[in-house]
Amino acid sequence: MSEVTNTEKHSFKKSLNLLDSTAIVVGSMIGSGIFIVSADMARNLGSPGWLMVAWVITGILTIIAAISYGELASMMPHAGGQYVYLREAYNPLTGFLYGWTLFLVIQTGTIAAVAMAFAKFSGVLMPWFSEKNIILNLGFIKFNSVQLLAIFSIFILTLVNLRGVSKAKVVQNIFTFTKVGALVGLIIVGLLYAKNSHTIEVNSKIFWDLMPPNSTFTISGFTIITALGTAMVGSIFASVAWDNITFTAGEVINPKKNIPLSLFFGTTIVIGLYLLANTVYIQALPLRGLESGTTVFEKGMQFATNDRVGTSAMSVLFGDSAAIIMAVFIMISTFGCNNGLILSGARVYYAMAKDGLFFRRAGELNDKSVPGTGLIIQSVWASVLCLSGTYSDLLDYVVFAVLLFYVLAIISIFVLRKKRPDAERPYKAFGYPVLPAIYILAAVIIMVILLINKPLYTFPGLIIVLLGIPVYFIWRKVNKIS
Repeated sequence: MSEVTNTEKHSFKKSLNLLDSTAIVVGSMIGSGIFIVSADMARNLGSPGWLMVAWVITGILTIIAAISYGELASMMPHAGGQYVYLREAYNPLTGFLYGWTLFLVIQTGTIAAVAMAFAKFSGVLMPWFSEKNIILNLGFIKFNSVQLLAIFSIFILTLVNLRGVSKAKVVQNIFTFTKVGALVGLIIVGLLYAKNSHTIEVNSKIFWDLMPPNSTFTISGFTIITALGTAMVGSIFASVAWDNITFTAGEVINPKKNIPLSLFFGTTIVIGLYLLANTVYIQALPLRGLESGTTVFEKGMQFATNDRVGTSAMSVLFGDSAAIIMAVFIMISTFGCNNGLILSGARVYYAMAKDGLFFRRAGELNDKSVPGTGLIIQSVWASVLCLSGTYSDLLDYVVFAVLLFYVLAIISIFVLRKKRPDAERPYKAFGYPVLPAIYILAAVIIMVILLINKPLYTFPGLIIVLLGIPVYFIWRKVNKIS
């Protein structure tokens, strides 16, 4: 299979510098997850210390993966990123299964979920946007005002991206810098003023007492690994999408240098912010709480209202104003996050279409040198997922699939060093082969734990991937690909 080239009338424009690329990494990673997932993790672990360990492990693995991807990005700086890596290391089928899952669930499902989060938090400021405000009732489907705003936000961002990457990067930079600045501000204020002596005392007493749900005693030994692996679904979900910058390689200035650097800088910045945010949570709220609690302290992190642990922590500082402050912040965060996701996703469908494995028109660039048809198709399917209401379930299913493809991509570093030992590698994976091997081993252990302990979430994700196999052969036959 040949590499992706641009011989059509319009070609990709090299518009993204190192700062722009890092903004895409940071902006795509930070959505609403960091303000929500720690509640479920707290329920699974019941320990402040082990909650932080779960985030630290996730952070280390994310950074290892990112700096490992740098080798692939510098070796194959083509539009499509991870799709291209898997195709070249293994075969077209493996690449297609990734692209299939990305389009069907990973990218579009995330876009839908982030758009719905944007719309729901908009309801804090504008109550008209409520899931109870039904605009259209057809019996089999109900269309509410939250879905309307979510779809409208997808439409607006798709429109921005259709006007060219130079316009899209301005939006990305503005929203990324704004939300990082706001998050840093909230962290500083939280670390200085959100300290609660009673909370700190309570959390200190149980700091390393791991107590999963339905357990009346603390656990130790191998069961700790199982509890951590299960809880890390949340932290992993909040830390994905860093690889989206590889999709846009065709538009990055000096991609062989800037993509590896942006992967390292971007993931390091985000993981650092995540660890500090959780430090604020732990010193502001007791980790353990009561589901029947009536105050933020009684509910604790475990049972924060609607899992909005970030809002609960900020209420210690800002009282009733916390909900409004966090709503504004999450609106900014999710809007910027979706711009990065929408911008990058269409480049994968472009690469697939060039190989005859996606709709042909998706492999063409519009007069603004972006894959316009791919952007439109992506927005339509993401909007359908918003209407279906299944996006949250789909995202639960795909954490396993995301890990699977990350593992395959990092294994491909080993494969390609054997298959193409003389290929140009401007950047080589730091710590090879030890660090990539550590990631592979750790990720496989987490996947096994999830298969055993969360089969209702993992097997559907695996089935979605496998369903792509017959689709691949049908597509090849229809398009007469030999």
